[in-house]
Order: sequence, then C-alpha cells, then structure tokens
Amino acid sequence: MDDASLVVEQLVVDFAAGEGPVHAVRGISFSLAPREVLGIVGESGSGKSVTALAAMGLLPKNAKVSGSITYAGQELLGLREKDLAKVRGVGIAMIFQDPMTSLNPVYTVGWQIAEAVRAHQDVTKHAALARAVALLETVGIPNAAERVGNYPHEFSGGMRQRVVIAIAMANDPAVILADEPTTALDVTVQAQVLSSLRTALEETHASLLLITHDLGVIAGLADRVLVMYAGRPVEIGTVEQIFYEPAMPYTHGLLGSLPRLDGDGQDRLRQIPGSPPSRVGDGQGCPFAPRCPLRADVCNEREPELRPVRFRPHADDTPSGTEGSAPHVAACHFAEEVAAMPVASMFPDTSADHEGVAP
Repeated sequence: MDDASLVVEQLVVDFAAGEGPVHAVRGISFSLAPREVLGIVGESGSGKSVTALAAMGLLPKNAKVSGSITYAGQELLGLREKDLAKVRGVGIAMIFQDPMTSLNPVYTVGWQIAEAVRAHQDVTKHAALARAVALLETVGIPNAAERVGNYPHEFSGGMRQRVVIAIAMANDPAVILADEPTTALDVTVQAQVLSSLRTALEETHASLLLITHDLGVIAGLADRVLVMYAGRPVEIGTVEQIFYEPAMPYTHGLLGSLPRLDGDGQDRLRQIPGSPPSRVGDGQGCPFAPRCPLRADVCNEREPELRPVRFRPHADDTPSGTEGSAPHVAACHFAEEVAAMPVASMFPDTSADHEGVAP
C-alpha cells in the first residue's frame, strides 16, 4: 500500500431514513496501485457508486461516513470543501454514469472542457480551448475543431460520454473513477467508449476504478476485480482468479448470467433466485444465504469474513492467495469447495420451468 494511489480502509456509509439507518457500504477496503485498473462489480444497490462518491466527497448530507480514504497519503474524509476542490479533477477525476446530467446543456462542450482546464491551470482562454480541441481528438470525436462549438444535445449518447472522458483527462489526474461508463449504450458504441477510456489511461498514466455490472467490460479492461454484495466486498482477486476460480456462490451466479462464445449454442443463461436483502437494520448471518444453494446452519448464524482462498486445482499449482500469486480472498464459509466447482454450474438451469411461456 505504500505506493498506492488510492487507499480505502474499512469504509462505512450509512444513510438516515425513516425506518432506520440504511447500511449502504459496510466495511469495504482496497488499494489502487499506480496505473492499475480495479473493477468493482455487483447488483444495483450493492454500494459500488456510493464508494466512489465517498472518495470524491459528493455524498448527500444525510450520509454518515467513517473509515479512511487516502489519496497520495492525504486523508480525504473530513477534508474541507475548498481543500477537496483542489484534489478533484487534478488528483482524482470522475466519469459519471449519465453524461446528460454531467454536462451543462446551456454551454458548448468546448467551453465546459476549457473551464475544467482553467479551473486548475493558469492558461489563457485561447490555450484552454486549444486543449479542449486536442482532448476531443484524443477521445475520437471527428472534426473536433468544429464540434468544440456544439452543445451537448447535438451529440449522440456515446459521443457525450467521450466528452465526459475528455473532461476527466483535462488535468492529467492520477486516479480516474468511472461509474458505469457504458450503461445504456449499444455494443458498438460501448466499444468506442472503452477505447476512449483506454486512451485516457495511456495519455494520463492514471489508475482506474471501474464500476460496472458488465463482467464483459471487466474482462477486457481490469487487472483485479472486487465483487460487492449487500454493501460489502465478498470476493477480491485477479481477473483470472475471479473468472476461472470463483470462490463465492454469488460470483458463480454472476458468471452464469453471461452468454458464452465457447459453448455449443444450446447453453441457457442461469439466474440467481430471490432478491438482494434489505439494507435497513442489522441482519444476522451471510446476507447471500437465502439465495445460496450451499447454505448451511453456519451461514445463518455467522457472516463470513474475507479470507484467503486455499484452492489447488492441480497438484503443481500454487494455491490462490499464497506466495507466487496475487491475493485471492472470498467471504464464504465454503470458499474452497465453491472454487473447485465448475464455473457457473452452481445455479440450476430453470429454462425448463418456462417452456411454452411466451416471453
């Protein structure tokens, strides 16, 4: 962690609500190394976006935050707004999910990019606008010198997202937080946005925290993966460990919902039964237990902590989480048994139950 760009330790975020506090994030910890891409995946409401907003100091007033978030050794939690403003955009930049809410409809995209440059750099308006044109070219906007004078509504959804990426690149930040940057985009536009994101990383040499529900995006871009469920991390490992040795039943379920290109074309997508648990009040046991086919008495009695996975698929292999490999940890009482199962085989194919039913 000594050379990490961003370190989050035991972050807890609660929101005040009428029925009681909503436990949005429950003790998440991770570090982001320089130039590393860490992907955070999980269902909607699992706490992914709240984690990123906490790092930027953008949570609403009814949020109660504890723990630690440090950037370049500086504690961000509790920092005054004027001091946080010095970090945002220069140290840490954020790409939000919906570009239409990130861009101001009454200003041209060139003005908005140039404003981001001038907020942190002592340059002329002309120089800032020239930088805006260069950034639009970098993220693949055609005819950038002309389009710099257009308004957000004159761009497509994918182009608007690339404009937001250009704004994030404006001051060469050390860390970029990308919150669902490809949501609601078709696969072709999604590929263009991801290409722009890769370009941003190459140009700025930044670390990337990539929040998404799309495991395909994670597979193509991330170095490590953090899986969240019910506000806490339930598995952390390299892309290879998560995709080939998932040690948490929930991770198996996520992988089972992915279409595969190496099958015979007859494979059905699998679904995780049930719904995520309520985040109000203090539950007991593993929050995934009601949906898990492997649940046992211990799962209802005690919530498992993250621990190293000691799985040895072949006699000569080094167990995950031990010397010679990146740490692979999972919050499951039966992590080794789960990791030994065929990937995505844990949840049954329920398609037979719906045969003859119109979609």
